[in-house]
Amino acid sequence: MQELQSNGVTNGEGGLLGDESGPQEESRRGRAFLTSLVRELFQTERSAMIHPRIEAERLGNVPPAHALRAVSTHAEAALAEILPLLRERELPISAGGSTVGEAFSALRDHLADYLLSTERSYRGTLLGMRHGVDLVELLQYVATVEGETPLAAWCARWLSMRRPLVEAVADELAWFAARPMRAMRAAKDDGVAHLLRGLANGVELAAQRLRRLVTFAG
Repeated sequence: MQELQSNGVTNGEGGLLGDESGPQEESRRGRAFLTSLVRELFQTERSAMIHPRIEAERLGNVPPAHALRAVSTHAEAALAEILPLLRERELPISAGGSTVGEAFSALRDHLADYLLSTERSYRGTLLGMRHGVDLVELLQYVATVEGETPLAAWCARWLSMRRPLVEAVADELAWFAARPMRAMRAAKDDGVAHLLRGLANGVELAAQRLRRLVTFAG
Protein backbone atom coordinates (compact mmCIF):
# COMPACT_ATOMS: atom_id res chain seq x y z
CA MET A 1 0.00 0.00 0.00
CA GLN A 2 1.30 3.42 -0.91
CA GLU A 3 2.07 5.68 1.97
CA LEU A 4 -0.15 8.71 2.19
CA GLN A 5 1.69 11.99 2.17
CA SER A 6 0.53 15.12 3.93
CA ASN A 7 -2.06 16.49 1.55
CA GLY A 8 -3.23 13.32 -0.23
CA VAL A 9 -3.14 14.88 -3.73
CA THR A 10 -2.29 12.44 -6.53
CA ASN A 11 0.29 13.12 -9.19
CA GLY A 12 -0.08 12.21 -12.87
CA GLU A 13 1.28 8.67 -12.35
CA GLY A 14 -1.09 7.58 -9.63
CA GLY A 15 1.29 8.55 -6.85
CA LEU A 16 0.64 11.12 -4.19
CA LEU A 17 2.10 14.58 -4.00
CA GLY A 18 3.16 15.90 -0.65
CA ASP A 19 2.35 19.36 0.59
CA GLU A 20 5.56 21.23 -0.20
CA SER A 21 4.68 24.06 2.12
CA GLY A 22 5.49 23.36 5.72
CA PRO A 23 4.77 25.95 8.40
CA GLN A 24 7.88 28.00 7.62
CA GLU A 25 7.25 28.02 3.86
CA GLU A 26 3.58 28.87 4.40
CA SER A 27 4.57 31.78 6.62
CA ARG A 28 7.08 33.04 4.05
CA ARG A 29 4.55 32.88 1.24
CA GLY A 30 1.93 34.57 3.37
CA ARG A 31 4.26 37.46 4.05
CA ALA A 32 5.15 37.70 0.37
CA PHE A 33 1.43 37.74 -0.52
CA LEU A 34 0.83 40.53 1.99
CA THR A 35 3.76 42.51 0.60
CA SER A 36 2.51 42.23 -2.98
CA LEU A 37 -0.92 43.48 -1.94
CA VAL A 38 0.58 46.45 -0.11
CA ARG A 39 2.51 47.39 -3.25
CA GLU A 40 -0.65 47.09 -5.32
CA LEU A 41 -2.44 49.28 -2.78
CA PHE A 42 0.01 52.11 -3.46
CA GLN A 43 -0.60 51.86 -7.19
CA THR A 44 -4.38 51.72 -6.79
CA GLU A 45 -4.57 54.60 -4.34
CA ARG A 46 -2.33 56.76 -6.50
CA SER A 47 -4.73 56.12 -9.38
CA ALA A 48 -7.70 56.88 -7.12
CA MET A 49 -6.09 60.18 -6.23
CA ILE A 50 -5.12 61.20 -9.79
CA HIS A 51 -7.82 59.95 -12.19
CA PRO A 52 -10.90 61.32 -10.40
CA ARG A 53 -9.29 64.78 -10.31
CA ILE A 54 -8.62 64.68 -14.04
CA GLU A 55 -12.14 63.44 -14.71
CA ALA A 56 -13.67 66.09 -12.45
CA GLU A 57 -11.77 68.88 -14.19
CA ARG A 58 -13.12 67.75 -17.53
CA LEU A 59 -16.70 67.57 -16.26
CA GLY A 60 -16.71 70.94 -14.54
CA ASN A 61 -18.96 72.01 -11.68
CA VAL A 62 -21.51 69.19 -11.87
CA PRO A 63 -22.60 66.50 -9.35
CA PRO A 64 -20.48 63.64 -10.81
CA ALA A 65 -17.37 65.82 -10.47
CA HIS A 66 -18.14 66.46 -6.79
CA ALA A 67 -18.42 62.71 -6.15
CA LEU A 68 -15.12 62.09 -7.94
CA ARG A 69 -13.30 64.75 -5.94
CA ALA A 70 -14.50 63.20 -2.69
CA VAL A 71 -12.82 59.90 -3.63
CA SER A 72 -9.65 61.68 -4.67
CA THR A 73 -9.48 63.57 -1.38
CA HIS A 74 -9.95 60.37 0.62
CA ALA A 75 -7.26 58.57 -1.41
CA GLU A 76 -4.78 61.36 -0.72
CA ALA A 77 -5.53 61.23 3.01
CA ALA A 78 -5.36 57.42 3.05
CA LEU A 79 -1.90 57.39 1.47
CA ALA A 80 -0.61 59.87 4.04
CA GLU A 81 -2.15 57.90 6.89
CA ILE A 82 -0.85 54.48 5.95
CA LEU A 83 2.82 55.44 5.52
CA PRO A 84 3.76 55.53 9.23
CA LEU A 85 1.81 52.31 9.84
CA LEU A 86 3.77 50.47 7.14
CA ARG A 87 7.06 51.76 8.49
CA GLU A 88 6.14 50.57 11.95
CA ARG A 89 5.13 47.12 10.67
CA GLU A 90 8.22 46.91 8.39
CA LEU A 91 6.10 46.58 5.28
CA PRO A 92 7.19 48.06 1.95
CA ILE A 93 6.64 51.70 1.20
CA SER A 94 6.49 51.10 -2.49
CA ALA A 95 8.00 53.68 -4.77
CA GLY A 96 7.74 51.00 -7.45
CA GLY A 97 3.98 50.73 -7.04
CA SER A 98 3.66 54.50 -7.28
CA THR A 99 5.82 54.59 -10.41
CA VAL A 100 3.70 51.93 -12.12
CA GLY A 101 0.55 53.81 -11.14
CA GLU A 102 1.91 57.06 -12.56
CA ALA A 103 2.94 55.31 -15.80
CA PHE A 104 -0.54 53.83 -16.18
CA SER A 105 -2.10 57.23 -15.47
CA ALA A 106 0.06 58.86 -18.12
CA LEU A 107 -0.77 56.14 -20.66
CA ARG A 108 -4.46 56.49 -20.04
CA ASP A 109 -4.42 60.29 -20.05
CA HIS A 110 -2.34 60.60 -23.20
CA LEU A 111 -3.77 57.78 -25.31
CA ALA A 112 -6.81 55.83 -24.13
CA ASP A 113 -8.86 58.85 -23.09
CA TYR A 114 -8.55 60.28 -26.60
CA LEU A 115 -10.68 57.37 -27.81
CA LEU A 116 -13.29 57.35 -25.05
CA SER A 117 -16.59 59.13 -24.66
CA THR A 118 -17.18 61.13 -21.47
CA GLU A 119 -19.35 58.47 -19.84
CA ARG A 120 -16.97 55.64 -20.79
CA SER A 121 -14.07 57.52 -19.28
CA TYR A 122 -16.18 58.06 -16.15
CA ARG A 123 -17.07 54.37 -15.97
CA GLY A 124 -13.42 53.44 -16.43
CA THR A 125 -12.53 55.56 -13.42
CA LEU A 126 -15.38 53.97 -11.45
CA LEU A 127 -14.11 50.50 -12.39
CA GLY A 128 -10.70 51.36 -10.93
CA MET A 129 -12.35 52.51 -7.71
CA ARG A 130 -14.27 49.26 -7.38
CA HIS A 131 -11.05 47.34 -7.94
CA GLY A 132 -9.60 49.30 -5.01
CA VAL A 133 -12.44 48.22 -2.73
CA ASP A 134 -11.92 44.56 -3.70
CA LEU A 135 -8.19 44.91 -3.12
CA VAL A 136 -8.53 46.38 0.37
CA GLU A 137 -11.08 43.71 1.32
CA LEU A 138 -8.54 41.05 0.36
CA LEU A 139 -5.74 42.93 2.10
CA GLN A 140 -7.81 43.03 5.28
CA TYR A 141 -8.29 39.24 5.21
CA VAL A 142 -4.61 38.56 4.52
CA ALA A 143 -3.48 41.03 7.20
CA THR A 144 -5.73 39.27 9.71
CA VAL A 145 -4.32 35.84 8.82
CA GLU A 146 -0.76 37.19 9.05
CA GLY A 147 -1.37 38.72 12.48
CA GLU A 148 -1.07 42.29 11.20
CA THR A 149 -3.93 43.56 13.34
CA PRO A 150 -3.18 47.31 12.96
CA LEU A 151 -3.16 46.99 9.17
CA ALA A 152 -6.39 44.97 9.20
CA ALA A 153 -7.98 47.68 11.38
CA TRP A 154 -6.80 50.35 8.94
CA CYS A 155 -8.41 48.41 6.09
CA ALA A 156 -11.69 48.24 8.00
CA ARG A 157 -11.69 52.01 8.53
CA TRP A 158 -10.78 52.59 4.89
CA LEU A 159 -13.62 50.39 3.68
CA SER A 160 -16.15 52.08 5.94
CA MET A 161 -15.25 55.44 4.38
CA ARG A 162 -14.50 54.49 0.77
CA ARG A 163 -17.46 52.24 0.01
CA PRO A 164 -20.08 55.00 0.36
CA LEU A 165 -17.91 57.38 -1.67
CA VAL A 166 -17.61 54.87 -4.52
CA GLU A 167 -21.34 54.17 -4.40
CA ALA A 168 -21.94 57.92 -4.67
CA VAL A 169 -19.84 57.95 -7.83
CA ALA A 170 -21.87 55.01 -9.18
CA ASP A 171 -25.14 56.78 -8.37
CA GLU A 172 -24.09 59.69 -10.60
CA LEU A 173 -24.34 57.46 -13.66
CA ALA A 174 -27.96 58.61 -13.62
CA TRP A 175 -26.69 62.11 -14.41
CA PHE A 176 -25.26 60.83 -17.70
CA ALA A 177 -28.44 58.90 -18.48
CA ALA A 178 -30.38 62.16 -18.40
CA ARG A 179 -27.81 63.89 -20.66
CA PRO A 180 -27.04 61.60 -23.63
CA MET A 181 -25.35 64.34 -25.68
CA ARG A 182 -22.96 65.11 -22.85
CA ALA A 183 -22.45 61.40 -22.15
CA MET A 184 -21.43 60.66 -25.73
CA ARG A 185 -19.17 63.68 -26.09
CA ALA A 186 -15.48 62.81 -26.42
CA ALA A 187 -13.62 62.79 -23.11
CA LYS A 188 -10.90 64.77 -24.88
CA ASP A 189 -11.91 67.00 -27.73
CA ASP A 190 -8.93 68.44 -29.58
CA GLY A 191 -7.08 67.93 -32.86
CA VAL A 192 -5.15 64.89 -31.64
CA ALA A 193 -8.35 63.29 -30.34
CA HIS A 194 -10.11 63.77 -33.70
CA LEU A 195 -7.11 62.29 -35.53
CA LEU A 196 -6.89 59.22 -33.29
CA ARG A 197 -10.64 58.59 -33.42
CA GLY A 198 -10.50 58.87 -37.20
CA LEU A 199 -7.70 56.32 -37.32
CA ALA A 200 -9.60 54.01 -34.96
CA ASN A 201 -12.74 54.24 -37.08
CA GLY A 202 -10.68 53.54 -40.20
CA VAL A 203 -9.16 50.44 -38.63
CA GLU A 204 -12.62 49.22 -37.57
CA LEU A 205 -14.01 49.71 -41.09
CA ALA A 206 -11.04 47.85 -42.57
CA ALA A 207 -11.57 45.02 -40.08
CA GLN A 208 -15.26 44.78 -41.01
CA ARG A 209 -14.41 44.57 -44.71
CA LEU A 210 -11.79 41.92 -44.05
CA ARG A 211 -14.32 39.86 -42.07
CA ARG A 212 -16.79 40.08 -44.96
CA LEU A 213 -14.12 38.96 -47.44
CA VAL A 214 -13.21 36.01 -45.24
CA THR A 215 -16.89 35.08 -44.96
CA PHE A 216 -17.42 35.21 -48.72
CA ALA A 217 -14.20 33.28 -49.36
CA GLY A 218 -15.33 30.55 -46.98
